[in-house]
Amino acid sequence: MGLMDLIKGEFIDVIEWNDDSRDTLTWRFPDEDKAIKNGAQLIVRESQAAQFMYLGEFGDLFGPGKHTLVTDNIPVLTKLKSWKYAFNVPFKADVFFVTTRLFTGNKWGTANPVMMRDDDFGIVRLRSYGTFDFRITQPALFIKEVAGSDHHFRLDEFADTMRSRMVSVFSEALAESKIPALDIATRYSELGEALLPLINGALSSKYGLELTSFIVENVSVPPDVEAAIDKRSSMAAVGNLNDYVKFQMAQGMASGNGGAGGTAAELAVGFGIAQQMMKEGFASPTPPAPPTPPTPPTPSLLSPADVAARLGVPEADVMAILESGELKAKKIGASYRVTQAALDAYLAQ
Repeated sequence: MGLMDLIKGEFIDVIEWNDDSRDTLTWRFPDEDKAIKNGAQLIVRESQAAQFMYLGEFGDLFGPGKHTLVTDNIPVLTKLKSWKYAFNVPFKADVFFVTTRLFTGNKWGTANPVMMRDDDFGIVRLRSYGTFDFRITQPALFIKEVAGSDHHFRLDEFADTMRSRMVSVFSEALAESKIPALDIATRYSELGEALLPLINGALSSKYGLELTSFIVENVSVPPDVEAAIDKRSSMAAVGNLNDYVKFQMAQGMASGNGGAGGTAAELAVGFGIAQQMMKEGFASPTPPAPPTPPTPPTPSLLSPADVAARLGVPEADVMAILESGELKAKKIGASYRVTQAALDAYLAQ
């Protein structure tokens, strides 16, 4: 090898990067202590930008295309180094290739519930998740604040930082929006569009990034709140409480599980059918059944528990119709007492 070949081997003639990955954010050109010679070729492909750095200071930024590195097209580097020979000799500089394409389908989510005030539920905790798309718009700022001198900076190294930053802005905006928890599901698109400029304001100035879309896929409430919502829906479906209690009685008669109230009702229906058959001459010739043991005397005043047992319904339902006034009762202190006449009048409605 001749002397000229040896000298030539110490210089960089072509600077380029073939990106075969889908998650690279920045890549530093490996100079191997070689110098860039005057007239070297810089090849920047689409969705790339080449950022020069000399002694820790940012120089020129080159976009897509083929560039010949001479004094005329890198004035910033010339100024930084203040070369006596105006770039007529080789020089040393770091070259960072930055991916400027759109990174799509990135996931975000709240690690902890977002506390907010709600008109329906008071203080409620909400969880949320979705996706976002972003691109690097300020390579120098991104390298300075995020990638640093990393030789190969990938998306997963920055994903957690991005998510935490966005979730912080999302949580603040959601708490300030005062959108009712029950209405959030119908306003996902509106919520995402409203949060996009807020998140971009924080990410652009801090990291040199721009979000092109911020999608809210789901906002959920805790399981106990979901159970309360289901119960509220069930109560709305029940409608009139009086009709509901009577319906429960009929269901208990049909299934045979109506409790004391259901048994009494079944006996009444049975006696009525027997009397009708005897009137029409269809009574059975078999000997009469032994007499039914006498029913214990009915107390003059019944407690809600007694009424519930007779009706075959939960005591809570009895309390509801007592408080609504549908079933007349006397209130003694904090307790209710119902007369048999009032109960008979209620059942006759």
